[in-house]
Amino acid sequence: MSLLADVFTADGDGEPRFLDVPEGPSDLAGFESRRTTVRGSGTVRPRGARFLPRTAGDELRVPPQDVSAFIGEVLLLQGDIESIAAPMDPPKPVAQHAGEISDRLDSILDAAHRASQIRGGVRNR
Repeated sequence: MSLLADVFTADGDGEPRFLDVPEGPSDLAGFESRRTTVRGSGTVRPRGARFLPRTAGDELRVPPQDVSAFIGEVLLLQGDIESIAAPMDPPKPVAQHAGEISDRLDSILDAAHRASQIRGGVRNR
């Protein structure tokens, strides 16, 4: 099963309304196993990540007021992707792990940017 990054707004009753993914971007946010091997790992938490580690046990909902901080977190992790990928188990080379993680962070970042443009939030499930 794959993790997905969704954009949402609130309807008139305050309930989330999830938006369709536009053509082009992907909503794929990684393999289910990445909840613990990447996002909730001891490699990510010490870098100051506070949003993505929450997906280790549940879905993540980033409210509109926190989306800019969430974008900063994803950018921070992208800047250190090789170090994050290095402790992952073989058989894949570190560069391959790094590329896969980076691609999924790009999807999450794209959703976060779309959310910030409409004052929406991001769900990662």
